[in-house]
Amino acid sequence: MPAKPGQLRQSSSTATDRERCIRGAIEEIRPNLQRDDSDRHLLGIDGSRVMVRLTGACTLCKLSIVTLKGIQARLVGKLGELVRLIPVAAAGEAVD
Repeated sequence: MPAKPGQLRQSSSTATDRERCIRGAIEEIRPNLQRDDSDRHLLGIDGSRVMVRLTGACTLCKLSIVTLKGIQARLVGKLGELVRLIPVAAAGEAVD
C-alpha cells in the first residue's frame, strides 16, 4: 500500500531534523579543534553511519581516535540513538 502524502512529508521532515541535529552536534566541537589548528568536515550521513574527515593537525595526531570518540559520544547524546562515526581519509592519507 503506497504511503499517503502527509506520511512522506513527515518522514522527510524527520530526516531533515535528524540531519540538522547531527550537523549541530558536530559543529559544537569545531572551536576546540580549530584551537589546535585542526578541523573536521561532515562528508555524509547514511542511516546510522556518519562520515567525517579530520584535517590539519588531526591528520597526523595519534590522539585523533579520541577526538572521533568524543564526536561520536556527542552525537549519541544529542540523537539518543547509536551512530557509527566513520573517519574518511583524503586522497593519499591513511585512516587508522
